[in-house]
Amino acid sequence: MVVSARATIRPPAPSKIKILATADELFYQEGIHTVGVDRIIAGARVTKATFYKHFRSKDLLIIAYVEGRDRQVREWFAAQERETDDPKAIARALVDSINAEAVRPGFRGDPFINAAAQFADENHPVRVAVTAHRDWYAKHIEELFRQIGHPRPGDAADDLILARDGALAGGYVGDPIAAGAALHRALDRILAEA
Repeated sequence: MVVSARATIRPPAPSKIKILATADELFYQEGIHTVGVDRIIAGARVTKATFYKHFRSKDLLIIAYVEGRDRQVREWFAAQERETDDPKAIARALVDSINAEAVRPGFRGDPFINAAAQFADENHPVRVAVTAHRDWYAKHIEELFRQIGHPRPGDAADDLILARDGALAGGYVGDPIAAGAALHRALDRILAEA
């Protein structure tokens, strides 16, 4: 009898899921360095022993937080690509999604930039996880523009990511509607070059 790999993978323990969900909310809303392990333990309603069973250190929890956010972005792209094979539609949906996020109550900017800003050492594991996400994201956006037929897909990806970063920052500290409109205009200009 052959057992598939999928059948042998156990889902994460409910306590681990609660810890991650609590950390995700608190780290994003209040900042990684501001939130201590005891606060996460209290918020998740787990014991200290349970916390340390799943995460030997706060840094490992922070990395899991960044990787969880990365997984959400990858899953978003995978869902879009299952829905349509039109790369322009995916690019427009991406910008619409970014705009929807920026006007959501409790929006605090880009979680990856926020995490990176709290760790000055670019070799720190959290920064490495953020860089891995941003590298993947840039390659994915570049491939999207390659599929669109943009003559310089790498430049187009750089332009859109810079506009995205600016829109997320502007949406947090300024006018999210204006930032979203600017991001839409940036995408329209990039698509017009294709």
